Amino acid sequence: MTSELQYEQLRSVTPWAAVVLAANPGPMTLSGTNTWVLRAPRSEGAIVVDPGPDDPTHLATVAAGASRVDAILLTHGHMDHSAGAAALHELTGAPVRALDPRHNLGDEGLADGAVVSAAGLELRVWATPGHTADSLSFLLDPEDGTAAMVLTGDTILGEGTTVVAYPDGNLADYLASLARLEELGAATVLPGHGPELSSAGEVATAYLAHREKRLAEVSAALTALGPDATAGAIVERVYADVDRALWPAAELSVRAQLAYLRRGSGGELRPAGMISELGGSAVRGPE
Repeated sequence: MTSELQYEQLRSVTPWAAVVLAANPGPMTLSGTNTWVLRAPRSEGAIVVDPGPDDPTHLATVAAGASRVDAILLTHGHMDHSAGAAALHELTGAPVRALDPRHNLGDEGLADGAVVSAAGLELRVWATPGHTADSLSFLLDPEDGTAAMVLTGDTILGEGTTVVAYPDGNLADYLASLARLEELGAATVLPGHGPELSSAGEVATAYLAHREKRLAEVSAALTALGPDATAGAIVERVYADVDRALWPAAELSVRAQLAYLRRGSGGELRPAGMISELGGSAVRGPE
């Protein structure tokens, strides 16, 4: 990504992928939402991934950049990714497809292992829950020798780490999703926020290490504060050096970590180091 942000402009990233950065920056959206426009070279149509906010300027830019929208896909249902989906459907006639059936318009939903064929491409659908229960990633592996790409939504971000949005988000699921993405090795990450990254495997490994570190910190806080410590008290202790504007998001992740650590009805603590059994061996963030 260029050092100077370019809002509401189509920016080519690879021969197969371009991005329109929505003008909705903020603590939870970083520089803004990335709306991805995918097509094979010389294809007249395009696939749009995550239309972003319901903003007429943004959606008009996306539609113009796509020329013809053949399909609209959602990585998950959070509003900064999905709010514009219905309007873009009305504008272009393209179906909206997601894991959560509440977002589907004009076509069937998506599921793990499905293949979306449109715009001269084949996108493989991977279920990557954890940030939310309905989180998906889309894998594009061009046949022309171009490096594989994976669109990760909020499961992997271009900078920082993501929140596990408890109770919809689940840490055990998230760790398993990161372990799965780690297998993609050098695949380019096309994230929902922030710049593209060169190695999905390396980033997923860093995310897993970050989670192990945070789990150890939360476990140590429980030892110091007592097993009944609240998520808020743990945030104050573990995230003291993080901007307080991000503490509400940090509290969601702490709640997810507590649910992960407190297994069984008796509240027996799971050792934080058990994360390594999931295959994981940072980035900045409140999570």
